Amino acid sequence: MAVAVERNAGQVPPPLVAVPVPGVEPGAWAAEGGGAGAVLRAVLGRGPVGRTELGRLTGLSPAAVSRHTAALADLGMLRQLPPPARPPRAGRPQLPVDIDTAHHVALGVHIGVPWVTFALVDLRGWVITERRYPREGDAAEVLAGIRRRLPEFTARYTGGRSPLGLGVVTGGWVDPESGTVIEHAPLGWHDVPVREELSGAAGAGVRLPVHVDSHARALARAELLFGAGREHSELVHLFVGNVVDAAIATGGTVLRGHRSGAGDMAHMPLNGATELCGCGRRGCFQAAVSERRLAERAHAEHLIPAPDFTLLLVAAMEGRARALDLLRERLRLVAQATALLLDMINPSVLVLTEAAVIHLPQLLPEFHREVAALSHLCEDPARVVVPTSFGRRVLAVAAGATVLDAVYRQPMELRTVRRDGTRGGGVRDGARDGLRDAVRDGHRDRGKGRDRRPDRDGRAAG
Repeated sequence: MAVAVERNAGQVPPPLVAVPVPGVEPGAWAAEGGGAGAVLRAVLGRGPVGRTELGRLTGLSPAAVSRHTAALADLGMLRQLPPPARPPRAGRPQLPVDIDTAHHVALGVHIGVPWVTFALVDLRGWVITERRYPREGDAAEVLAGIRRRLPEFTARYTGGRSPLGLGVVTGGWVDPESGTVIEHAPLGWHDVPVREELSGAAGAGVRLPVHVDSHARALARAELLFGAGREHSELVHLFVGNVVDAAIATGGTVLRGHRSGAGDMAHMPLNGATELCGCGRRGCFQAAVSERRLAERAHAEHLIPAPDFTLLLVAAMEGRARALDLLRERLRLVAQATALLLDMINPSVLVLTEAAVIHLPQLLPEFHREVAALSHLCEDPARVVVPTSFGRRVLAVAAGATVLDAVYRQPMELRTVRRDGTRGGGVRDGARDGLRDAVRDGHRDRGKGRDRRPDRDGRAAG
């Protein structure tokens, strides 16, 4: 592996883009992308890591590991590190590889009720930069504002890295296949063709693929890749903001459901909630806990000078009792939905994205006790129910996660970018010979004196 990776160390990786990929069946995610996908995800989860350990983690033969790491290094996805400092040993030194964050980024946009957030996220899910702009006007005006601002943001902050794609996420009912926001009640959006409207909006000399999804599903994928779900294949993500959404992952796959409608909890009835919902009923989850509604209550009580949820958070962080009471009341309602999800799905981990648990973690033990009192199956909510892994930058991570998910699922399906800015062929067109060698060439296991012949993805048989 050392020779194969180092061979191209001086070359500049080509600009690449990640096209949206379809959903997969539960349990099939581990096989996505063949051997290259397995290697890239193993390095993400355990890197820096050497060839021998990669073989153990992926089940690939040494020859296949070397070929895949070389191909991924050529693409600027992996980088070789110096050997670890330790006494010299006989044989070839183990040169670890790690995710290369120097060449590619995900460009993302989160469309919220008060703000539109632009972000650049690297291949490890770290936010390089983010900027917020007030969300103003209807869907056409919001999308026009994104088209106007995005080229300057891209040119100013990419720093020589090439964008892999544009991720656009929001709450409500979103269909990633068509790139359409079917319904976002607080925004008043219905059947908005986001992908179509933002195609070519990023500038950067190329028409970037546009990945559109709900922020709950995007964050579930981010947790599986970079956060609390890395060691789990069963996960639920619950987003509570001005909208409430859930996302369910099983077998490492985030479920979409029929017409991508899975996870809609907006109209779940809550005990003790009396707020009138736009659907005409009272006590719906979203109506009861939305940030806008809570800010309006705080303003009506003269607790804050304007109906702005950020002002309520600041008041609570300053220790004002009534502000803390309103947030505790909200968390008690959220606990009902959390307990229901735990009992219905029984996940290994449930991740909660909610402002109070992010900014006021001292409220989390109270929330866990409330969940424990309501759940029939979860005996230890403090272990199972955790806050988002991404803290105050959670919306920025959500924006980039849809692009990064496509990269890690199918890295060899990335497309090269021609000089005229159009998309070229898949990277397999250039790397196919080397990858076929990894599949075709058997590697003799010297320690056992037998051939370990890889299958068609390079995985060692037997």
